[in-house]
Order: sequence, then C-alpha cells, then structure tokens
Amino acid sequence: MLRRRLTINGIVQGVGFRPFIYSLARDIGLVGSVYNTSDGVKVEVQGNLPQLEQFESRLHSEAPPLSTIISVEMEDIPTRDDSEFTIVSSHDNASVSTLISPDVALCDDCKAELFDNKDRRYRYPFINCTNCGPRYTIIEDIPYDRPFTSMKHFPLCETCHAEYQNPQDRRFHAQPNACPACGPQVWITDHSGKKIESTDPVSKTIELLVEGKILAIKGLGGFHLAVDATNADAVARLRLTKGRDEKPLALMVRDIDAAQQLVDINPDERATLLSIQAPIVLCTSKENTKTAQNIAPGNDRLGIMLPYTPLHHLLLSEKLDTLVMTSANFSEEPICIDNDEALDRLSGLADYFLLHNRDIYLRSDDSVVMEMSGEIRPLRRSRGFAPRPLFMQKKGQSVLAVGGELKNVIGLSKDEKIFLSQHIGDLENLEAFEFFQMTIDHIQQIFEIEPELIIHDLHPEYLSTKWAKDHSIPLLGVQHHHAHLASCMAENNLDEPVIGIIMDGTGYGTDGTIWGGEFLIGDASGFERKTHFEPMPLPGGEAAIKSPWRIGLSYLHHVFGNNLPKIPAFKDREIQPILKMLEANINSPLTSSCGRLFDAVAALSGGRQEIRYEAQAAIEFMQAARNELGTDSSLFESSNINGTNIITMNSIIENLVSRIRDGKDQVKLSQWFHSSLVNTFSHMTDILREESGIDRVVLSGGVFQNRLLFESLLEKLETAGYKVYTHKQVPTNDGGIALGQVIIGQNYLRK
Repeated sequence: MLRRRLTINGIVQGVGFRPFIYSLARDIGLVGSVYNTSDGVKVEVQGNLPQLEQFESRLHSEAPPLSTIISVEMEDIPTRDDSEFTIVSSHDNASVSTLISPDVALCDDCKAELFDNKDRRYRYPFINCTNCGPRYTIIEDIPYDRPFTSMKHFPLCETCHAEYQNPQDRRFHAQPNACPACGPQVWITDHSGKKIESTDPVSKTIELLVEGKILAIKGLGGFHLAVDATNADAVARLRLTKGRDEKPLALMVRDIDAAQQLVDINPDERATLLSIQAPIVLCTSKENTKTAQNIAPGNDRLGIMLPYTPLHHLLLSEKLDTLVMTSANFSEEPICIDNDEALDRLSGLADYFLLHNRDIYLRSDDSVVMEMSGEIRPLRRSRGFAPRPLFMQKKGQSVLAVGGELKNVIGLSKDEKIFLSQHIGDLENLEAFEFFQMTIDHIQQIFEIEPELIIHDLHPEYLSTKWAKDHSIPLLGVQHHHAHLASCMAENNLDEPVIGIIMDGTGYGTDGTIWGGEFLIGDASGFERKTHFEPMPLPGGEAAIKSPWRIGLSYLHHVFGNNLPKIPAFKDREIQPILKMLEANINSPLTSSCGRLFDAVAALSGGRQEIRYEAQAAIEFMQAARNELGTDSSLFESSNINGTNIITMNSIIENLVSRIRDGKDQVKLSQWFHSSLVNTFSHMTDILREESGIDRVVLSGGVFQNRLLFESLLEKLETAGYKVYTHKQVPTNDGGIALGQVIIGQNYLRK
C-alpha cells in the first residue's frame, strides 16, 4: 500500500472539486481525505500503485467543467489505517495560491428543476448547484466555504443540509445551496421603499414591466434597470432618467431563438451567448419592427445577452421575451449592489424595485465582447471572467497596477499569475473612486498579495495616480501607450521587441502633450516613439472632445489658416470664438490622438457634431462606410524630424476637403478615410521594419475597436508578411492597460 499527498492549485474551490475527488477516489477504491486550504485543495489517497496511477490520470481527464487545474504537487507520505475516503473541514494556512471561480450562468440541470412543478425548488429565484451560480461576488474571505460568503446568513434546512452532505448529490458541498424554506427571498417595493404585497413578486414584476414601468432588479453582480424592449415610451423614459440620451442599451432575450429574431449570429457568437460566462455580445442587427427603435439609435449592432440567473429566466418565461437590461446607475456612477443604496440612488430612476436579501460583496458589471477577424474579443472584461487570472510563462514579483482613468481595471500579480479586476469604470466621481479602492483591498485580501511596487499612469491628475502617490510602497510611473504595447505582448507571450501600432483617444506623453496616434518600438524594458500624427490643438480641451466640430475647425484652421474653405457642416455655426481661442493659444492642449483625428474628419464630413457618449462620432462615421473600404484611397504624407516620422495634417485635411468640394457623400468619405489610414499605417510599418529588422507587430488601443479599420489593417499587414498580435483575453481599450503595467513593473524589479 502507498499513500500520497497531492496539493492541487487552480480554480478548484467552489466548483465541485472536492465532491469530484470524493467520488473518484471511492470509485477506484482508495481511502484518504480531501480538504480545502488556502494553499489549494489537499488530497491524501492510499491504495496500490495501479489505483494511484488511475486516480492521477482521471484527475485531469474527468475534472469538473468549471475547474482549471494549474499545478499538482505530489509527495509520498506514511500510510495510515483509514477505512474510507472522506471530505474534511477546510484548513487555514498562511499562503494562498487557490483561485476563485468567476460567477457563472445557471446550468441546464438547475434550469430544468426551476421549471419542474414537481421539484421543491420550482420557480425558486436562487436555485444553483456545484456547477453554476454566484462565486466571486459573494466571497468575503478565503477559504471558499459558506461561513466566508454572503450565504452565511442562511443556515441550511434539514433537506438542503442532507444534499450538502451527500456525495452523490449535485449540490454536495455547493456553498450557495438553498431552497425556498431556508434561502434568500425576493420582494417588491415602490420607489420610496414601501413593500408591495404580492404572493408572487416575480409575476408582479412582469405585470409592471408590461405596463411600461421601469424596474430596478437586483441580480448577481449588481442592479439592472429593466423595461419592456418593445415599449418605445418606456425606453425613452429610461434614457431620460438615467441620463443616457443615445448610447445603445443592452438587451436580455429569452433564448437563442429569440436572439436570432433580432440579430445575425455566427457560430462563434452563438457559442459565446450560450457559454457559462454569458456576456453581452455585440451582434449585427436585423431589420425588425419588434423592438423599440430607440434602443440603439444610429448603431448597426445590438448588445444581446441570455438570462444567466434563475431570476432572469423567470422574468422572461411568460409574457416577455426581450427586456432592456442596463446597469443600474446614473451616468458614469458604479452599478448599485446594496438594497438601501439602490433605494437611495435609484429612487428617481426606477418606479419599482425587485429586491432580495442575498448580499453582493463585490459589484460586477456584465462583460461585453465582439467578434472581429474570427475571434471573440473582450471590450469589457467583468462578470463571468474576473477574477480568473492570466498565466504568464515565467514567475514575477508581486506588484499592483492601478490602471488609468477611463475603463479602469486594476491588476495584481503573484508568481506566474496576473489577476485583473472586474470593470471598475471611469474614475470621475467619488463613488467610482471608492469602488476602485474597495476592489484593490478585496483582491489583495482574498489572494493574500502584498505588492512590492505600485505602477501608475504618468498623468499627474488621474485619481489612480494620486491614490498611488499616497502610499509608501515604491512607485513606478509608466507611459500610457507603452502599457498598451506591453499588454498585447504579455497576452501573446512575447519577449522580443516589437513594432507597436497604438491608436486611442488620450494618453499622457513623456513630453507633457496628449498622445494617441503612436508607432512605438519596444518591449517591457522601454520604448522609442518612432512615428506619430502631427500634434494638433484641442480648443477647450475636454469640451472639444464632446463637440467634435471644434476639433474639425481646429484641424481646418491649422491647415488653411484664416482662408478657411466653406464646409457644409459648419453652415450657420458660430466659429469665431473658437478661432480666437486657437489664435491666442488659450486652453488648447496639443494632441496626436488618432481618436481625435477620427472626430475631426467625421465632423468635417458632415457626421456627428456633438456627442452624447464616448466615441459616438467615430462609431457612426465607421458605420457610414457600410463595412467597405471602396477603391478611393490616399497615402498620407509624413516628415522626418530628428529621426521621428510625423504624419502631417496637411496631407489628410487637404485630401478630405478636396473630396468634400467634389460632392463626395459621407459614405464615400468614410470609405476613403479608412482605406487611407490602412495604407498609411502599413506604409509606416514598412519603414520601421526596414530600419529595425523587426517583423512582429502588436495592435492596441481603443481605436482598434473599429471593426473596419482593425480587420482591414490586420489583413494587409499579414499579407505583407508581418506576424501580427492582437488582444483576445483583455480589452484593446484602457481596460487592458493594467496588464501591461504589471509586466513593465515586474520587468523593472527584475532589472
């Protein structure tokens, strides 16, 4: 007889791993024990050598679907006189290497029980099992056991406890296990918090939605604001109260068949919609008269998700099959998670509240993804994905990256793992900043990470930068676009220097100007700025970003001076105050941003003059091209100044004005501009390859959420023989820069 102790690391807690080990060991005829520790799952198995070898083989091949085994350490230990295999209580320890599962969608088994009128959990909104339900958002501390989750307030009834103790049951050691007799409950209140008496709060909610009411609904990672997606008046009222004039709203649909009535779905999108992560998938809209036309005005895509909690399934099982489901907040505030907080903050937004008493410890917005060039790519990495780490090829020291100002995500590293937080959002108000601080504390606590270095953006006014400078831990400032480059390198396991084409809206440069249209050569150790757009003044700074016509006027004035050509888009617009601001160089910071160039060209072409949400002008201008480049194209000129190629505005704006004068419509202008950018980017990359001998290219930055530009450039570069690397695990926008900051910080400590 032999006895071995196995320490198993990965996502192995809260995913049915101990029950799996228990059943596997008993099936093979082994004795011993399994228990959770903060070091991972410990297994002691005793039997003959063939039995142990069979156990080790099946351990990997038959592991639970939500688990991920990263490492298994084995040692021989003395035999004992055990008579059976048991699951024992968790052991605490000083070091944590265990990973926590993200929150996942309701499994098919639980869904079947939910709608089985003979099942004791029939229509119970909190049905779950080992293979599904809440995880990350209900964890207060480790190890992952019920006393350390928000389920600690709900003692198991006798029947649920029997399931919990039965190794043959699907709910064996499922920490969120509950039923109507012992678990959380739902109820309805009006906007003042007064309880609405109802024997079936879910059916009452459906009635209110059908009547056109706005409901604040407590879900898995926070509250949603919901309305009937077929009711244009309800959607309009939701937009008004939420302060979201035109930005597209997400839809939750009953099932995949209902989704296919609204959007075109390719196989990858279908698999993603049906996945356990259940993100919002941006799909191409179909012509339909079913949903309200004000859900995604001026946008050819709809954000679609399927129900991922039992409560969602119940809401969409009767009279409704499509709901607007948008995060419950006003403007850019964080999503609400607490009942009292929701009643306080949302009383002016929602008519009624569907509440429950299972606490959410950590808010988590819905994730958003989009298919581009045959890959599903994250635009927002949050529920369903966080806090699953990215695994690097080599270990590094523990560092904390605090991200940027917009789409903030923080990063923490331990050994070969980099933990990225859920989407925190824009750090523009106190609530968001408090969420940022709480997330840092929570991740440090549950993974027991003490960083040796804090990495922050160079921008001195970012709240994340100011937070970092308030701490005594050593600091490292990292340039924004260098972080973008390192982020794409990290998720593609690249070490050698690359050419980085980094295109976005804003990033603080080493020269104190705003960068955003950059060709860099570098790696985690450093970079050289080799090519960029000519810096241009932004009249009014932030005000210009919200009024793209100002940017267009600035670019026009820079090229033509006081002899401004007549542009139809500026007809009847008062431009003199802006011209005076430009001539006096008052509040007109310089930027090389590709995002701002898109705004300028869109406005001059007759597109969006004032925006209601981020990148609206650029998005609508891209859509005007109808997903085609056309045949008209230019190669924008550049000047070499002290070894740096500057792409000049004259070549861009003069070409644009010539086409406007020729009567080209916005469709043709958009196709020309996209095609010209692809040609110019490819040409500049050729120059850098010739100079450096580097043929590895990374694409990063929010501009590469532009599907037409991204796919066209990727194809052109690959055809030209480049090895092109892109984002598939983290967003190409600022939601991905914390990863790059971590890699740069670890490299700094190594050196």
